[in-house]
Amino acid sequence: MTIDSLFMAGALTVAGIGGITDVTSRRIPNNLTYSAMLVAIVGRFGFEGWHGLWSAIAGGLVAGGAFLIFFLLRAMGAGDVKLITAVGCFVGPGLAIQIVFASAIAGGIFAIFYALWHGRLRAVLVNVGSLIKFHAAVGAEVHPTLNLSNSEAVRLPYGVAIAAGVLFSVVALYFRGGL
Repeated sequence: MTIDSLFMAGALTVAGIGGITDVTSRRIPNNLTYSAMLVAIVGRFGFEGWHGLWSAIAGGLVAGGAFLIFFLLRAMGAGDVKLITAVGCFVGPGLAIQIVFASAIAGGIFAIFYALWHGRLRAVLVNVGSLIKFHAAVGAEVHPTLNLSNSEAVRLPYGVAIAAGVLFSVVALYFRGGL
């Protein structure tokens, strides 16, 4: 097992646990995310020196920064941001970008099935249209009603989408011969 495989396994493990806890308790625990960030940063530094330390921090910033935008708009919970940050610390900035995009695609697909399951697909699609119009007109502001503060909002356990994004990246790397 290579070092990259070891860190990818760490990312997959943390994302998998995060996805499971998000579904079962609707929370992603801080002790999981913070300890994973610490293990990834210390581990990368231990195996790869200063380059590894920079890679872990940059990966966390890239992944966490991308999701932080949605948290600030109250479209995503803090646990999701911390989980993707931990994943980014494990994989570094290059793979973090791939995982962010794969997680976003998985989240979109998951959201459609989740809305169908709850019988709210039409309402969700109308809300997406409203969000697009709102943000096109106002910019990066919190929508007055379509945000996590709304008790009627359909809340997606996004940890599952993050886990799916990491799993996709593991499989893609394996078939490209990178693992």
